[in-house]
Amino acid sequence: MANLVEETRNIMKKYGIRANKDLGQNFLINNEVVENIVNSSEISQDDMVIEIGPGLGTLTKYLLEKAGKVLCIELDRKMIEILEDRFEKYSNFEIINDDVLKVDLNRDIFSSFPSGENEKIKNVKIVANLPYYITTPIIMKLLEEKLDIESITVMIQKEVADRLIEIPSGKNTGAITYTIYYYCDSEKIMEVPNSSFIPEPEVTSEVIKMKIRKEPVVKVENPKVMFMIIKSAF
Repeated sequence: MANLVEETRNIMKKYGIRANKDLGQNFLINNEVVENIVNSSEISQDDMVIEIGPGLGTLTKYLLEKAGKVLCIELDRKMIEILEDRFEKYSNFEIINDDVLKVDLNRDIFSSFPSGENEKIKNVKIVANLPYYITTPIIMKLLEEKLDIESITVMIQKEVADRLIEIPSGKNTGAITYTIYYYCDSEKIMEVPNSSFIPEPEVTSEVIKMKIRKEPVVKVENPKVMFMIIKSAF
């Protein structure tokens, strides 16, 4: 892998970029973390990857080498210019300039395929370094919309990650723990120190993987009511 510190600084200098605190931008510069995210995602040419908030394209670069297709969703227009410049030669790259919370993912996942292309794609996977300030709404959206996805591999704030992957009634249990456990079989991949980013966030991060269960772990008569109760607890 390239030296991400040098590569990131060069890109930021070339485009006159500074991290946007309002959008929760912290640029990943740790090669080991990138490698672990990509490897733990278990991506192949049979997969379509949705990357939320790709930023400068640090993860995108390696996802494009592994996946059959990578669909990026990025809100910051400045990042769109960088991503389009960096990956214009990749035929398996597509980007949507929008707020992921407003995107109809069920529509955009499958409308993004040219005629016949979706025949080679067998799985859809989410891979992302999520903006920490909207982590929970994003994950709730991914689960609530019942997307036909296989797994969600994300880097998020450690405190939130520990609640997501906890077993109900464990010491880190929170309201969202029950939703994640209901829909996903989850695991911790690695802890990520704040020195792995430019600029350094004030919190420690964690990479987790959530595999979507083929069947919920328990039967709930009305899942929508469960979602409403859990949302009211945030």
